[in-house]
Amino acid sequence: MLDIKEIRANPKEIEKLLKRKMPEATLAPILALDEKIRDLKTGSEELKAKRNAASKEVGERKRKGEDASSIMKEVGEMGEKIQQMDHAWKRLEEEMVHALACLPNMPFEDIPESHHAKDNVCIKEFGQKRHFAFPFKNHVELNEKLHLFDFKRGAKIAGSGWPVYTKLGARLEWALLNYMLDIHRKNGFSMIMPPLLVRPEIMYGSGQLPKFESQLFKLKDEDYHLYLIPTSEVALAGMHYQEIFDENQLPIKYTSYTPCFRREAGAAGSNERGLIRMHQFNKVELFCLTKPEDSNKMFDEMLKSAEEVLQGLNMHYRNMLLVTGDMSFQAAKTIDIEVWLPGQNRYYEVSSVSNCTDFQARRAETRYKEKKDGKTAFVHTLNGSGLATSRLMVGLLENNQREDGTVEIPKILHPYLEEEIIELKP
Repeated sequence: MLDIKEIRANPKEIEKLLKRKMPEATLAPILALDEKIRDLKTGSEELKAKRNAASKEVGERKRKGEDASSIMKEVGEMGEKIQQMDHAWKRLEEEMVHALACLPNMPFEDIPESHHAKDNVCIKEFGQKRHFAFPFKNHVELNEKLHLFDFKRGAKIAGSGWPVYTKLGARLEWALLNYMLDIHRKNGFSMIMPPLLVRPEIMYGSGQLPKFESQLFKLKDEDYHLYLIPTSEVALAGMHYQEIFDENQLPIKYTSYTPCFRREAGAAGSNERGLIRMHQFNKVELFCLTKPEDSNKMFDEMLKSAEEVLQGLNMHYRNMLLVTGDMSFQAAKTIDIEVWLPGQNRYYEVSSVSNCTDFQARRAETRYKEKKDGKTAFVHTLNGSGLATSRLMVGLLENNQREDGTVEIPKILHPYLEEEIIELKP
């Protein structure tokens, strides 16, 4: 959430930045509400001061044995007016908070302005696309003989978009997860296993509500009102809801593995089959809380740790700096890591690393106490996939396939799997 004080002080500059990300953004309604609220608060405070003075006069008159009925009537009338004004500004403040909650984070000024993903900027490439000397298969075709996933039985259980990982497929998935967690732990990230369900205020704090309500799976009955996490970023941010850190406790660096749940429908066409777009997928997450002056440095650390995963797997990827209109609602800067998937003939995102500045922390009321003066300030939060395994699995299978339909497992995974080749199954 943006700071109303900053909006009040620099409305033109902030609206200009917001429009780079959301062209329809306007601060006029919020500024109008803010002015009404401040006028009502000022009027209420002035009236309270008058009421206090009048109440004292009532006491004086009664002490002297004089008639105070007229002043007592005025005090009563002022009390009713104060109550009305306080109710009015509180109702308007709720409207303003909701309006603020619908505004995205401001992009950094040096982020390229565009509202088309095709304008994202490639800032780095690692390795090269594999060139095949034989007709290669996509991961769905490979799976017909390898039997790593059972999409039909997954659909029988829960509908399309809910995969079943079977036998070596399940073991390979687990190997990838452990490999990634080991890298991030080596790089100083503490491992967390959070709940998969969170309360509405935790969703709100991370920026998922109210904007993305329709994209979330939820549980709501007479006993529970909870949401399934779309990413463990939500739960990791929620761990420190309404907390205040000492400055020397920062930075805090977390990594976690969780399933993730999203109500996104797969796009039409064969390229979206199989593991490409799922309602449930596995992801290792990176999440950090820092002082504002350290957030750019932490962003680079997180990106490097995510890249290390792909470099160890010797997988071709590219880093894309997202333009203003392609970034997430919460982000001020985002770099996507995209892996080349030959079966889809295109790059797909396997990680998205974002600096959310104080946007989430303001909503979640997560602060730290500064050493120099003891004042509190909002932390900066950052998140990144480290990585999402479904598309990574696709990349691993398609890029390491052999002419006979078997798949060579990258050497770095051998200690986790004790297998070197994924053999054909009868």
